Amino acid sequence: MTATTPTPARKRPGPDSEEAAVLKDTDGASTASAPTPVALAKDDAGDGGRSGSADAPGNAGWRALLSRPVVRRLLPLGVAAVVLVPLAAVLWGSGTWPSALTFDVQEPLDDVYSWVVNNRDTNPVFLYFLLHLSNWSDGSVTWMTGLLEGLGWFPVTVTAVLLSWRVGGLRDRRGLKLAGVTAAAFAVCGVLGMWQATMETLALMAVAVSVAAVIGALLGLGAGLSDRFERVLRPVLDTMQIMPAFAYLLPLVLLFDIGVPSALIATIIYAAPPMARLTALGLRGADPGVMEAATSLGTSPAQRLLTARLPLARKEILLGLNQTIMMALSMVTIASVIGAGGLGEEVFRALSTVDVGGALAAGIPIVLLAVWLDRVTSAAGERLGEGAAPAGSSWLHGYRAWIVTAVSGVALSVAGWLTLIAEWPEAWVLDIAPPVNDAVNWFTGHLAEDVPVVGGTRAWADGFTVWVLNPLRDGLTAMPWWLLVLLVAALALLAGGWGAMCTAALAMAGVGVIAVTDGSLWGHSLDTLSQAIAGVVVTLALGFAIGVAAARVPLLERLLRPVLDTMQTLPQFIYLIPVVALFNVGRAAAVAAAVLYALPAVVRITVQGLRQVDGATLEAARSMGASTFQQIRQVQLPLARPALMLALNQGVVLVLAMVIVGGFVGSGALGYDVVYGLQKSQLGVGLSAGVAIVLLGLVLDRTTQRTGKKLGTTH
Repeated sequence: MTATTPTPARKRPGPDSEEAAVLKDTDGASTASAPTPVALAKDDAGDGGRSGSADAPGNAGWRALLSRPVVRRLLPLGVAAVVLVPLAAVLWGSGTWPSALTFDVQEPLDDVYSWVVNNRDTNPVFLYFLLHLSNWSDGSVTWMTGLLEGLGWFPVTVTAVLLSWRVGGLRDRRGLKLAGVTAAAFAVCGVLGMWQATMETLALMAVAVSVAAVIGALLGLGAGLSDRFERVLRPVLDTMQIMPAFAYLLPLVLLFDIGVPSALIATIIYAAPPMARLTALGLRGADPGVMEAATSLGTSPAQRLLTARLPLARKEILLGLNQTIMMALSMVTIASVIGAGGLGEEVFRALSTVDVGGALAAGIPIVLLAVWLDRVTSAAGERLGEGAAPAGSSWLHGYRAWIVTAVSGVALSVAGWLTLIAEWPEAWVLDIAPPVNDAVNWFTGHLAEDVPVVGGTRAWADGFTVWVLNPLRDGLTAMPWWLLVLLVAALALLAGGWGAMCTAALAMAGVGVIAVTDGSLWGHSLDTLSQAIAGVVVTLALGFAIGVAAARVPLLERLLRPVLDTMQTLPQFIYLIPVVALFNVGRAAAVAAAVLYALPAVVRITVQGLRQVDGATLEAARSMGASTFQQIRQVQLPLARPALMLALNQGVVLVLAMVIVGGFVGSGALGYDVVYGLQKSQLGVGLSAGVAIVLLGLVLDRTTQRTGKKLGTTH
């Protein structure tokens, strides 16, 4: 999940290190142009009589108004609207999107799907390319699943524990702690009765991450060494970042049908961009002094790449691997809707019957896998910066430690395989679904509704739906279509310039142009847009408030850090489980899940932006007697504006992605259309909704994506 910046250095979309890099790049410019406390005081006091001139007061007022950058930027759009809007209203009306400007894409897409199904066994493209790719995907995942299941639970657990211990350091307390976390994670997967599903998920993850990492590294290598290739690749990666995960599933189901091949290839495509972005970032950020020294020694370009540039980019490359792993795990769980199997299928099956206990039993292993994979890759990245092992450390460091780890793993695995059964013993399985469902039922009966004074969580959800979601949806639906397109164009023009305006306006118009047979796509798109807008508003209100408080109170920031770290490792499916228990299914539950999903990124970026404000400027404000509120409002927030706009953009992209996933819990609209199309093989409905989702993503991204240029500059 995005976008103007490289994929964030986070457990999912938004890594901290890249946010820091982006903020550092923009901080200088923003600091120079942001108002100082003295300037703000002068602005509050007025212009000091400078507006006086020979012109008449009325002319001076108009001249001052027209001189404002915002007005100058919006003026051409306003002139065009005055001419074109009446013409459009006369020709096509002023209500919902006119049917005369629509094109029914459902029947052509259904025809394409029928043709693909009928020619899949005879067409050369399928026989000599796609069929081989499908067979390789199915075969590789089947082989990996058979290997993990054939080894048995004890060898797999021992291998994972020893690998984690070695990565963390055999003589380091961190290594022992990581080994303990790994052992506990795999043990819980077995105790919950999810061992086989966990192995299926791990097998799909292993194949997808391996291929995605190789493809992403190659693309990043090209983008890091070639400016031309980087310019070509950047818009592709930007588009892929704002596309919700569902958008990747639909075309692959068309080509490969429902099953493991579609899930694997979708996961590879979805997870490769972070590796490409961060590899390119690391290669381009290599120390110029080191590269100049390597050049002065007469090394060839290949030698400089292998001996200098790649070693200097190791931490960024490993960060990209971390991001790729986390996005792959998120996609694998979502891909359960097209037959990926594993833990995601267990969660999906339980959610479809509102079995919160069953969903939790499958969701906990997903969380544990995410934590384990994140801790291992993070520990490896931290050890890269610790330098070489001390002299005399003998066999506990370097390649000798890997040999010791491998030999110990083989010996323990063979011993365990000979003495223990391969499958997890049934006697060690604990079924938590009944007690969890009993707890949910008790909660529903006592706290969800009819609670004195507070009302209850489901009462809140009903109120949010009635008083916020319904009016917002009805207002967007009742708005004249041309006014909606004009508002989108104006917001994009203010945010990103003329290029962003054209993209956003055309994307919004594209949502109206594509249609399905029953004509519901425009209304469903506005319904999804209303949920996204409500989610973004709540996310930003909470995120900015928490971020400002954490930036001002270091203790709060330290307390929040592990919570945000954990939330950023959770795949999208996991957020659906608690909101269903609290709010039942519906649009309010989908919005609540979207808020939880996007909140960590907004808080992190806000804290980082506020902390990077120049300390001397803050000290000057304090010396002038500014209160804490004045420091925040007049100094920190203006200087951190680039970071806040980045937080807005990331929040918008993440909220939209989660609102679409909310189709699993009754959010309706486009999310439901995609799920329905995937489950019922109605690819015309599903693909139409998928295209509309991508177009909405472009609209929201371009209307919140700042170019870093000041208003009034030309593009």
